[in-house]
Amino acid sequence: MKKKHFLTAMYLRLSRDDEDKDNKAGKTGVVKSESNSIGSQRELIRAFIMEQSDMELYDIYVDDGFSGSNFERPEFKRMLADIEAGRVNCVIVKDLSRFGRDYIGAGRYIQKVFPALGVRFIALTDHYDSDSADMSETSIILPVKNFINDSYCRDISTKVKSQLEVKRRNGECIAPFAIYGYKKSTESRNRLVPDEYAAGIVCKIYKWKIEGMATTAIAEKLNELGILSPREYKISLGLRFHGGYCGTGSSGWSSVTVKRILTNEVYLGHLLQGKTEKINYKVKRTQVKPKKEWVKVENTHEPLISEDDFEIVQQLLKSDGRKSPKTGKISPFVGLLFCGDCGEQMIRRVNRYKEKESIYYICSTKNRGDGCSRHSIEESELWEIVEGNVRQFSNAFLEEKEKFERVGENERNYETIDQYDKEAERLKKEKDKYHHLCAGLCEDLKKGIIDKEEFEHLYKSFSRKEEELEKAIKGQGQFIREILEKGVLSAERLKSFEECVELKEIDRYTLSSMVKQIKVYEGRKVEIEFRFTDKFKMMSDFNRRIFEKDQNIQTAERRT
Repeated sequence: MKKKHFLTAMYLRLSRDDEDKDNKAGKTGVVKSESNSIGSQRELIRAFIMEQSDMELYDIYVDDGFSGSNFERPEFKRMLADIEAGRVNCVIVKDLSRFGRDYIGAGRYIQKVFPALGVRFIALTDHYDSDSADMSETSIILPVKNFINDSYCRDISTKVKSQLEVKRRNGECIAPFAIYGYKKSTESRNRLVPDEYAAGIVCKIYKWKIEGMATTAIAEKLNELGILSPREYKISLGLRFHGGYCGTGSSGWSSVTVKRILTNEVYLGHLLQGKTEKINYKVKRTQVKPKKEWVKVENTHEPLISEDDFEIVQQLLKSDGRKSPKTGKISPFVGLLFCGDCGEQMIRRVNRYKEKESIYYICSTKNRGDGCSRHSIEESELWEIVEGNVRQFSNAFLEEKEKFERVGENERNYETIDQYDKEAERLKKEKDKYHHLCAGLCEDLKKGIIDKEEFEHLYKSFSRKEEELEKAIKGQGQFIREILEKGVLSAERLKSFEECVELKEIDRYTLSSMVKQIKVYEGRKVEIEFRFTDKFKMMSDFNRRIFEKDQNIQTAERRT
């Protein structure tokens, strides 16, 4: 009988978890082009084939850096294609774990697929050869070894997940690439530092949005200026970047890309990670996790955008503005002007009669015919009201700020400062009230006024409220300390306040920086909700109490 001749496939695999490839020159000065483990697998199998008179090496298939938890590997698929085409009838691996760590998948190929295709399978260090294996080896030993390999893979997956979770909670960035605007620190690959060029673009995007530009208009402007999109910028830096979508040619800026930047809290200096997770260790596909399970760590890196600007942008995104087709400008009140009764946005209308043009705003609900009333007001009249109120608020804010900072330079005892804060005093009184209510419940329970179930329910409710108030009191004290140490507002924001007082006209940027919303009621009544009113109120109360304290001291000194 003629001896069978085997056209042999040498299959080599190493996962990223196991590999020792570093692509650096060693002591010999030779740069490693592949992992030592792949090299040792190759030499072991090559030596075995050379000793066999009935074997001929057809090809070598190397999956370096691929997990054994599934068989979605490029070289493994190429080997299968050669087997199905009749070019290979023998597969040799170093051991069963190199073939695969998926218990079901490995068993199916070794015990069903390969025998059906007439393929001999050899795992050298596990001493398994399908041509000579008996029933116990095939039915008992082989499945047990595959099961152990599968368990090892599952254990490694659990350990890696646990390690990554620890890094997330420690505020370490575990993403392979830094988000646009940042780069990985040269000192620590898990820390973000600003990328000077890209960070400047991010700041411009936020500024343009505050000025009233729509996300689409911002994307168009970036493309016109020839600024590389985040994807193209990464590629230009030589990073091996592969996004979820790779179309033909270069990918420019889009409104979606701009909106992602405008809504990402990473620019505030916070890391928000763990948004997705793999279905299991055998499947690469991921699923989105509930927002409450995301890991957020604050103040992990230098912010590019202030909290104020970020909040302004989030509000403006709810009502994206469009340019006027005639003037090419954004309406100054877009995203800020609302009907005082129904809460819907006011819309701009232009009335032309005998070469005269009048601009006014009306309620969008009325415009659609869905009820409400017109709430009509002319733009010129609205500007006059708004500019007057904005200047008045700016003047008052700057005056209180000057007094507050002057007093703050003299008051270094923060415990003394806290007691003059009106809001903190109110919170303390409220907390004491709930403390006494908790104490009274014990007496009511003893007297039989309430039963045990009522006592537990009320006590839990009152205690929780007391804890919330205690937290609010601490927060209020911290609020005062922070604005004394860091300043009431950023230099850029203060500049807007100062310019508002000095300049004749208030621009869109200043308006959106200072005003949350403008409500228009019937009869052209206008109500303006300003930003930073919490700081204004706190400074006013603080300044007043310090003044009263000084007055009382002077009165006491005169009496003595």
